Amino acid sequence: MRFGIRPHHGRRWWVGITAAILSGVVIAAALPGGHELRVTAVRPAARPLLVLPLKPGEPFVLHYYHSVENAPIWETHSVDDSGAIFVEEERYLKLGAGMGHFPGEGRLVQRGPYEAIEAMHRPTGDFILRVGAAGVDHTVLWRDRAFHLSDVAAHQAVRFSARPVSKLRCAWLQLFWRGEAISRKE
Repeated sequence: MRFGIRPHHGRRWWVGITAAILSGVVIAAALPGGHELRVTAVRPAARPLLVLPLKPGEPFVLHYYHSVENAPIWETHSVDDSGAIFVEEERYLKLGAGMGHFPGEGRLVQRGPYEAIEAMHRPTGDFILRVGAAGVDHTVLWRDRAFHLSDVAAHQAVRFSARPVSKLRCAWLQLFWRGEAISRKE
């Protein structure tokens, strides 16, 4: 033994570091970290078309053109702490079939040429959307990105669902998620 150093001291240090890292991974796998929004074709059930990591309250927008009026519509949604999906706001250029303000549900405001119904917080839970053709252009807008559902699932029913995920899954999505699941055809 030279200079008072024990021969196995270095090995214990590595075992301690490894144990600490593994403990951190186990803890991160057990702690709640946020939610995943999944958009999946109803039939045939397959891999999700889109998976987005969401923090509670973080918005995502469903944008499309009304099939009758051909006017743009934006529906802002969010997911709460439990994973329930809510419509928070609807904005449209002109009133179309099935659109409009219902008394007691949010407040109607004017934003330039658009009408918006703010502060709706209407629960939808998981929901199914029949994706329109290219002219309808159903698009999910999230964190300055656009995912064109009409390009990959036109005339199909898709399910929007949210589920809680661990801190480890959130970290994985933040590090490795690239968002190439859906892109506009060139």
